[in-house]
Amino acid sequence: QVQLVESGGGLVQPGGSLRLSCAASGSIFSINAMGWYRQAPGKQRELVAAITSGGSTNYADSVKGRFTISRDNAKNTVYLQMNSLKPEDTAVYYCNAAITGWARKEYDYWGQGTQVTVSS
Repeated sequence: QVQLVESGGGLVQPGGSLRLSCAASGSIFSINAMGWYRQAPGKQRELVAAITSGGSTNYADSVKGRFTISRDNAKNTVYLQMNSLKPEDTAVYYCNAAITGWARKEYDYWGQGTQVTVSS
């Protein structure tokens, strides 16, 4: 069994910052790509940022220069530092990870989601 547990969401004013964390636990042999997605009401889930096991990153155009994704492989944790937040960043943010278990099979896992609300 593998679990992804997110934390760090909340209410913040426009221009503020938040840091999301997502920790993976369970029967993990290795973690490959990790990422953050978001889903706003009435919209499809979209990729926000992703990071490979080697540290290569990519970002949605809408967050480039404002958000930074990072990971701590020793802690099986991925982070999303969000700066200069805008009301349009309001969404439920989901952690995603491609994890290989001890059976040497890779599966895609999702966190439960954490709400980020940007409002004055």
